[in-house]
Amino acid sequence: MRVTQPTARRARKGAATAVRNLPALAAGEVEVPFVIHGYEEVVARDTTWNEHSHPWHELLWNEQGASTAVVGSAVWCVTPALGLWMPAGQLHSGSAVAGTSSRAHFFRYGTTSALPSAPVAVEITPLLRLLLDRLGEPELTAASRAVTEAMVLDVLRPSPRALLVHLPTSELLRPIVDAVRADPGDQRTLTGWAAALGRSPRTVTRAFRAETGTSFARWVATVRAQHAVRLLAQGFEVDVVADVVGYRSASAFGAAFRRTTGMTPGMFRAR
Repeated sequence: MRVTQPTARRARKGAATAVRNLPALAAGEVEVPFVIHGYEEVVARDTTWNEHSHPWHELLWNEQGASTAVVGSAVWCVTPALGLWMPAGQLHSGSAVAGTSSRAHFFRYGTTSALPSAPVAVEITPLLRLLLDRLGEPELTAASRAVTEAMVLDVLRPSPRALLVHLPTSELLRPIVDAVRADPGDQRTLTGWAAALGRSPRTVTRAFRAETGTSFARWVATVRAQHAVRLLAQGFEVDVVADVVGYRSASAFGAAFRRTTGMTPGMFRAR
């Protein structure tokens, strides 16, 4: 018997989602006195952020938990292992569940790094984490800060291990998107969906490839991986998460998860 999604969800009765509204600012619109500035917060309630943009670059990651950032039709999952580089002036929205320990580092616009001028995943390596933590030391001298900031900029690199889902927006694929995101354990195949929509499998296959750049099967696997990461970050056991996202066993889930993310489920599970 498959565990239903409500089983693998923390009850937060009476806790309405908090909505934070931030302005949309152009890159460099606001002068800042820092090169890299850190911010951290434990999100007390389920929270969403409106579509906004910053005048500085931003590196988003979490000390604990998983959050989501949305850029257009692209949905990124942000975790302790995978951060997200958000360039200055880039419109984005986001969400986080209660208990997420959120970290952000703001980089002055014009700062030079190896990262592109588009959102990109960044692996939060032990070295990068240590350097970012050092910038938060109150006794750090100006000279040491400058050296540490230079080291941060030197080690920042894009990661190929993005937990990224492109959401199709066409009327043809919208029923599939809504159903799979609501229940990642949905077992309907592309052929089954094509029959339900009254279209040929070839038509649905072509639409998925055109709108997401990938196949239906890989898209579903990534949606499942994103959902799994959020549950793992909340502390759910791997076998429970496997069941919720539609796998017959923890081993099958682990294999699919590694194929999709390049990492094991244990790397994301809350300790």
